[in-house]
Amino acid sequence: MGFHNINEDIVVAKVNAIFDFIEKNGNPEKICSCTQCRTDVTCYVLNRIEPHYIVSNRGIARVEVDSLTGLQTKADIVALVYDGIRRINNRVRPFWGHHTGEDHNPVVLHNPVFHIPIISGRLFNGLNFAPMEGVFIELYHGNNLVPMVDHNWQNPYTLVSQTVGVFTFWPNPLLAEGADIQKSIGFCIKVEKTGFEVLEHCFEISVMSEMHRISTFFMERILRLPDMYMFPAEA
Repeated sequence: MGFHNINEDIVVAKVNAIFDFIEKNGNPEKICSCTQCRTDVTCYVLNRIEPHYIVSNRGIARVEVDSLTGLQTKADIVALVYDGIRRINNRVRPFWGHHTGEDHNPVVLHNPVFHIPIISGRLFNGLNFAPMEGVFIELYHGNNLVPMVDHNWQNPYTLVSQTVGVFTFWPNPLLAEGADIQKSIGFCIKVEKTGFEVLEHCFEISVMSEMHRISTFFMERILRLPDMYMFPAEA
């Protein structure tokens, strides 16, 4: 489908311009301006403004006509960008290392691969049914931790109160010998927490190899696991 949210272009350009301006002026507040932090700020802004979709060159022309009336919107975007920078800078993701913005698990784009869907589940305390928090959830394939598609997805995944027991993984695609090969791939969820029994849940995903890489996730490509429960270990 040929639709596009033109506000994405405006926000991305404004975020990069403001970060570049900060760097050019010496960056006295030592704000991280890596690719990930710019992406986080961009998402912060886009989640707080209305989208503006176009479907044709006529739509682009209309955007040009409306440009003079959109000055207040642009001012709002600038204010949101600076607000986003302050918020992101105050809670830089600790798992990001040096914030280089580089993918840790690149896949050879010209080889056939098995695309693994996003794996999602929920973890609860088996006694009071409250969402678990402060625990690490690991995803294994065989005896190895499964590498994720990029640095925005973590394995182990840390449950915090804001996620209300929900965890997600997006595994890196696995290389295949050819296209259109059907295969079942086994995974295991493992969770350990002091005072609780070790939780293990194993399952298989049936996938078909493809020649192209999927770089954008879609909600319909989510595998939802059954709810899981942890119980206190016997004394």
